Amino acid sequence: MAVTDEAIEKIKGMIVSGALRPGDRLPKESELAAELGLSRNSLREAVRALSLIRILDVRQGDGTYVTSLDPQLLLEALSFVVDFHRDDTVLEFLAVRRILEPAATAMAAARIGERQLDALSSQLDELGADPSVEELVACDLEFHRGIALASGNSVLCSLLESMSGPTTRARVRRGLTQEDAVGRTLREHRAILSALRDRDAEAARSWATVHVASVEQWLRSTL
Repeated sequence: MAVTDEAIEKIKGMIVSGALRPGDRLPKESELAAELGLSRNSLREAVRALSLIRILDVRQGDGTYVTSLDPQLLLEALSFVVDFHRDDTVLEFLAVRRILEPAATAMAAARIGERQLDALSSQLDELGADPSVEELVACDLEFHRGIALASGNSVLCSLLESMSGPTTRARVRRGLTQEDAVGRTLREHRAILSALRDRDAEAARSWATVHVASVEQWLRSTL
């Protein structure tokens, strides 16, 4: 094992074991290196690597801290990697979204509040009956983000957010090229919202599945 990898594993072990908790300040570099049996150079490289993926927060003049380890923060790294997807993997991202989005929507049916439902409804009302493709896609992102937040599962919400980039571009292409794509999307949004208002988790799940699958089906036919 490379010395930097070993250093990363040892710091990870301290966090996983609870020796270091979210918000804790790491011991001074010389002390921690001696405690872990590492060189200061390998420790420094490990800290740099872990700060890039939001595990550690290096504060100049103050020290190095464990971050909050909040799922949204940690999954930022996944979002960055996802942006390097190839065009031929977009279908795979959509397939994953077809699994996660309906689950989040079904969970939201039991938890979403009236104020949140009214906010979603207002988004659709403000969009109108004949929005541009760009306006529709922007609304689509906010609509599903609001539902994911209402699911109450921060990990699920962050995973969906991290995969929005590749599927967003596919949705724009569809809106520009497929006949009635805009109208169909609006109708599906209304159906999802209606199911959420009825607290019907299975109907909400089904409409969310149809919504994602329609983009997936269109994209498959164009490849």
